[in-house]
Amino acid sequence: MHAEIAGAGFAGLVAAIALRQRGWTARVHEIDTELRAFGAGIFIWDNGLRVLQAIGAYDAVADGAYAAPGYRTERNGVCMSFGKVNSEGHFRLLTMSRQHLYSAILAAARRAGVELETNSGAIGATPDGVLHLADGRRLQADLVIGADGVRSAVRESLALPGARKKYIDGIIRVLVPRGPLVGGRWDEVIDFWAFAPRTLRILYTPCGTDSLYMAMMAPVADAAASAIPVDPDVWASCFPDLRPALEAIGTKGRYDVYETTRLERWSAGRVAIVGDSAHAMPPTLAQGAGCAMMNALGLAVAVEGVSRNDLPAALAAWEARERPLTDHTQSSAAHLAATRALAEGMPWDSDVFRAVRHVPTGT
Repeated sequence: MHAEIAGAGFAGLVAAIALRQRGWTARVHEIDTELRAFGAGIFIWDNGLRVLQAIGAYDAVADGAYAAPGYRTERNGVCMSFGKVNSEGHFRLLTMSRQHLYSAILAAARRAGVELETNSGAIGATPDGVLHLADGRRLQADLVIGADGVRSAVRESLALPGARKKYIDGIIRVLVPRGPLVGGRWDEVIDFWAFAPRTLRILYTPCGTDSLYMAMMAPVADAAASAIPVDPDVWASCFPDLRPALEAIGTKGRYDVYETTRLERWSAGRVAIVGDSAHAMPPTLAQGAGCAMMNALGLAVAVEGVSRNDLPAALAAWEARERPLTDHTQSSAAHLAATRALAEGMPWDSDVFRAVRHVPTGT
């Protein structure tokens, strides 16, 4: 059995590795000229770490990732919540650059014998398992997977019913040197919120001894705070202790508005849609990559040993099994984005952590 996969992001690569582990051949098509990650830093909670173990990428990810001792929320200088992480009886959370995570998964894909093509952009697919490429090729497969991102060409070509929604806030993601922000509380993940003199948020995240990831939320309506390049004075007016990091940003960063993508169904015939193509969500729970990787692995499990004729039914069963958790996580992330409720503190005992507690299919 053979799969053609559009998109060499986390979901596409995990799906390809997991299929290879189950005896399939898999070819992944990437529109760009090189295989690399976009963005800055990333959180991987317990559920995502389990997937990485299942595909043989965990050791490489853990080697060089950062394990913070705690996660606190501060609003206008007041600590609203604190939770231990990465110690016995608490959630595991590794933080790292997106490129670090991507390199480890890409190496696992190459070890697994996944075929990788760059400069190979998908423009669509048909339910009978044909992937259409921009260079004119029409590739027949037993299974086609659309993992080509929020603006998925594969998804759009199938005219799958769905909706996209944008929110009142967006985010700037940057990696900078930690500089003097080392030791004590600066070794924790800190979710800084301010509502005066303006509404801003910085999710301060060490990614190692020298690297710092900052996810900087600003309202769409705040032109000064959402501007690129970042104006350190605007942000330091709310977070003066972070000025050294803010001044190190320079011209880095891109402002992206929070949004969700929700499809009525995740497949058509022998084409499956996975990752941000199917269920993009705001980053408020740091579960976009986690859900993408869980569903990609679950997809491979669902089609193992299935005949070509039975693949549509297997895809329907995959969605029925995996979707409830993804829908719950997406809805929870969207609620937090719409209400800015995380400013009240991280709800550690809440059901919003259902995905973190979940043992993914195939692990």
